Amino acid sequence: MTPNTRQSGTLDVVTLGEIMAMFVADEAGILAGVDHFTRRLAGAEFNVAVGLTRLGHRVGYLTRLGADPFGEFALARLRELGIDAGEVSMDAGAPTGFQLKNRADPGDDPTVVYFRAHSAARRLAPTAATDAYLRRARHLHLTGIPLALGEGPRALAGQAIAAARRSGATVSVDPNLRPALWPDTATMVRTVNDLAVQADWVLPGLPEGRILTGHGTPEGVAGWYLDRGVKVVAVKTGSAGAELFTRDGLHVVCPPFRVSPVDTVGAGDGFAAGFISAALDGRPVHEWLSRAAAVGAIATTSHGDQEGLPDRAGLEAFLEAATRQPLNHASTPAERAFA
Repeated sequence: MTPNTRQSGTLDVVTLGEIMAMFVADEAGILAGVDHFTRRLAGAEFNVAVGLTRLGHRVGYLTRLGADPFGEFALARLRELGIDAGEVSMDAGAPTGFQLKNRADPGDDPTVVYFRAHSAARRLAPTAATDAYLRRARHLHLTGIPLALGEGPRALAGQAIAAARRSGATVSVDPNLRPALWPDTATMVRTVNDLAVQADWVLPGLPEGRILTGHGTPEGVAGWYLDRGVKVVAVKTGSAGAELFTRDGLHVVCPPFRVSPVDTVGAGDGFAAGFISAALDGRPVHEWLSRAAAVGAIATTSHGDQEGLPDRAGLEAFLEAATRQPLNHASTPAERAFA
C-alpha cells in the first residue's frame, strides 16, 4: 500500500534508505540505566533529505515502513517536513526499525544500539513504480547502507543508478560503512565500491576511505575513485576539515569551521546535504566543499541527528560570521567514519 497520492513533476533529489524511530536518552549515563528518552527519527539518507529540504530543495524519499506507530510517526514527519513521500510504502508484515542513543559528553560520539534485523526496510525492492519515481530526479543520492540490508534493497539501489543514467541525473554516493550489517569486510568493500564507482561524486570519510581503497591519504583515496571514472571526490578529514579532488586536476582544501559540538552523529550527512545543495545551485566547485563543511559543522551543534540542520538564512548567517574567524586555527571533533 502506498500512503500518498503520487505526484508528477521533477524532484531536485531522490534518495532511498531506512528510516528508524530513535529514542535519545534525556540524561547522561549508560543506556541500561536511563529512565527517560525523547522520540525522534534516524537514518543517514533521511538526514540528508531533511538537510536538503531545509535548504529549499524539493526532495523525494523512497522507503518501506512498518504499518505500526513508529511507521506512522515517520510518515507524518516526512509530510510535515515537505519531503515527497509518493513512494513510501507501509508493510503490515514487518516492523519499523528503531534505535537507542545515549547522551554523550559534548564532542564525543554517542553509543547507538540498533533494533532493525527484521525491519520493513529490508523488504524494499525495485518495481515499475519505483523506476518511474526515480527518473523524476535531477540528482540521486545513495549510501552504502541499503546495500547491507538484503538483496531487495541492493537491487533497488541498482535500479536507481540505472534510472539516473537514463534520465541524465547526477549521482552521489556516501559510503556510510556499517560493518556490523555485513557478513565480512571483503564483501562490504566489494559491494560498496561496485556502487561508488558508478557515481559522479563520492563522499568518503578518510577512515572509511582507507578501508575501501587501501590508501591512507586524501589524495590516495580520491585517486582510487577518480581512476575508475568518478568525476569528483570529497574526502572528510575530521579535525583537518575536508579536501576535494576532480578528474581535471582541481584540488580544494577546506579547513574546519569553529563550532561548539554537542552531538557528532549526522555531521557527515549534513556534509552531503550541503555538497549536493551547492552543486544543484550551480555554484563553483570549490563552494560545494565550503557549504558541505559548514552544514556538517552546524549539524553537530544540536542534539539529534538532523535537528540542527540549517535553513538558508541560518547557513548564510553562519558563513558570514565564519569569514571573520581564523579558520586555519579552528577545530571540530573528528567525523567518525561509522557514526
